[in-house]
Amino acid sequence: MITGLHHVAIVVRDLDAAADGYRRMLGVEPMAQDGGGARRAWFWLDNMGLELIAPDGDGPSGERVRARLDEAGEGQWLVAFAADDLEATARLCERRGLAVSERTERAVMLEPSSTGGVQVALMGFPPLPSQVTDQVIALDHVVIRTANIDRAVANFGGRLGLDLRLDRANETWGARQLFFRAGEAVVEFGASLKVPVSDAPDSFGGLAWRVADPVAAQARMATAGLDVSEVRTGRKPGTHVFTVRSGLPALPALMISQGENP
Repeated sequence: MITGLHHVAIVVRDLDAAADGYRRMLGVEPMAQDGGGARRAWFWLDNMGLELIAPDGDGPSGERVRARLDEAGEGQWLVAFAADDLEATARLCERRGLAVSERTERAVMLEPSSTGGVQVALMGFPPLPSQVTDQVIALDHVVIRTANIDRAVANFGGRLGLDLRLDRANETWGARQLFFRAGEAVVEFGASLKVPVSDAPDSFGGLAWRVADPVAAQARMATAGLDVSEVRTGRKPGTHVFTVRSGLPALPALMISQGENP
């Protein structure tokens, strides 16, 4: 079954520029990988990997990335989960009503029309060792916007088997949120309480990264030339946050820390 988050993938047009932005944000150098008509830059953190991917010549990977860029532009493309037994996990997902669109020895791609509109992958190999410094430690959570909370529960809780830890509604914010645990990360779904439920497709809404010291991390990123907000108290008790406001694809990028007021 699914054991945790494996990586998130972001499609970009200019890989060098995107990799430089995330290098400045994360404070580590990317690992390069080319093939299949695409170029990739990988960053590995404590609990997952970040894949930046751009088309480069002919090949199946490049064709998929170009199609995604033509359809939706730059941004988060997929969320991939680690599976302890890839084939068994894929078969179980199919029995539960999720369609497989592509299958290799190392990965299974699920059909977005069966997962609410977002691209989900299953990976059959472990993440690589972490490259992180003491600044950006890990990915805290992936945000997905949904027009249908019940569909999200059925797909990610029932069919994929993620652990639903919290379901809360806040009339002040006008939102309802679901929090699914995936190993050492969280997949958060957000739905507006101000619009009716619909069959509109889900979409990715941003990434939240875990930092050890928000003041030091914010200062380092500002010095590196990123546009960052001030450090402020988070909505969750005991947290402090700041935002990377520009210079990266797949924004907003929220930095979050647990602990005492810095």
